[in-house]
Amino acid sequence: MKVLIADGVSQTAVDILKDDFECVIKDKLPAEELLELIPDFDALIVRSASKVTAEVINAAKKLKIIGRAGVGVDNIDVPAATAKGIIVINSPGGNTNAATEHSMAMLLAMARHIPVANETLQKGEWNRKQYTGVELKGKTLGVIGMGRIGSGVAKRAVGFEMKVIGYDPYINEEYAKDIGVEVGTLDDVITKSDFITVHMPLTDSTRGMIDKAAMYKMKKGVRLVNCARGGIIVEEDLRDAVLDGQVAGAAVDVFTSEPIPADHPLLGVKGIYVTPHLGASTVEAQIGVAVDVAQGIKAALNGEPVMTAVNMAPVSQQVMNVISPYFDLAERLGCAARALLDGGIKKVEVAYNGEIADVNTKMITTAVIKGMLTAEMDDSVNYVNAPGLAKERNIKVSEVKDKDTERFANVITVTATAGKDKKVSVQGTLFGDKGRIVKINDNHVDLAPRDCILLCPHINRPGVIGQVGSIMGAAGVNISGMQVSTTNEEGTNLMILTLDSEVPADVLKLITSMEDIFGAKMIVFK
Repeated sequence: MKVLIADGVSQTAVDILKDDFECVIKDKLPAEELLELIPDFDALIVRSASKVTAEVINAAKKLKIIGRAGVGVDNIDVPAATAKGIIVINSPGGNTNAATEHSMAMLLAMARHIPVANETLQKGEWNRKQYTGVELKGKTLGVIGMGRIGSGVAKRAVGFEMKVIGYDPYINEEYAKDIGVEVGTLDDVITKSDFITVHMPLTDSTRGMIDKAAMYKMKKGVRLVNCARGGIIVEEDLRDAVLDGQVAGAAVDVFTSEPIPADHPLLGVKGIYVTPHLGASTVEAQIGVAVDVAQGIKAALNGEPVMTAVNMAPVSQQVMNVISPYFDLAERLGCAARALLDGGIKKVEVAYNGEIADVNTKMITTAVIKGMLTAEMDDSVNYVNAPGLAKERNIKVSEVKDKDTERFANVITVTATAGKDKKVSVQGTLFGDKGRIVKINDNHVDLAPRDCILLCPHINRPGVIGQVGSIMGAAGVNISGMQVSTTNEEGTNLMILTLDSEVPADVLKLITSMEDIFGAKMIVFK
């Protein structure tokens, strides 16, 4: 079998593969040549330069696996590969240490003015007083995002005798305590930290999350680090806050658009240090991702399981025929449970009732977790990495099965727990091939899990529903469906609105502030 290696992947990958397979190396491969060559190959290894489009995938006659020597797979059309039964793998941990260390290097360089001190000394200037820095010991570091890299930075900061406050939608106190981190809200991190480092994925909810308003809630003289994703920190606002003295310094490795132009707002600003996306640029990281991918390619071509696949793992056709209709419903149940529950999730129980309890439902449970995590992360969550991401966040996942069922032939119930007193359950079933939510906590409902849903528990008195409808109408939000059910609490009802678009934040705030409304929740299905 033949392996095409593109984009200057480390020689280590070739060394692992060459004894078993014919390896062809084509660095800086033009798109048209890739399209021409791909029909002859069983495997393809790329970094970020080569674009593995649907056109390329459709042209592949023998391709069994695509390996991305890195974390992201943005340059690979994963759905197109999945449709053709082609495995897509990456190296999720190969550059973790490199990115972690670069974050610390940026933090230290900024705190001690190392880049500018070096530059001026090289010019013959001796400016000791001008470049007096600050120490890390005794300072508070706020870590936004406690995944592999964020946790790594937190551990190293503790070694520098810093106090660390961590924010992550999924972290829990037991895990944080083990690594010496105090769990806080995003507002805690923003208002209490002397240094703040960002380690979140770029999603609709994180884009621009560190803007002018956030910066001016911070301590005056705060210092910021972003080695995660460009766009999380608003670059123009950061420039202005540094020039104004609100932010004492910033160290930035990633940008909204790369490479950056000569007139980029963060260039030439005293106190802002920048590097050209070097987070994963170490010899060891490049070897690490090459080894991960080469071993995955070797395993796949030898018919062995691949641990780093980013698309759905294969199952028998017989099982797939039973479970596949439930995937979409399961994801949406997970998404709904996440939206309805405040705080970091500690436990998820997925209960199966009916004949579905007889089959292997592990992949359906994975779909629940995928929907739950995607609600606050990004599209990189998939059927293979969702369980690992949950474990990383100390979310305990369990299944309960019982063939008995009361109202429907098959029912899936997702129960999520955030603490001793915080719990929510969402139940769904299939009508034909269409998923429906039939129960939320103790309330029987009948909802198509599509678009946006607004749940408004309210006092059962005249005019409440009309007021909410008027607010929606004035805001231009169309209500496509509505139902009202009684609750177990006397004198209260649950109003459920199916909407054609998401409710703007100010409108949702207006509704939640109504005297007769309590605990309104918005579910946006992704």
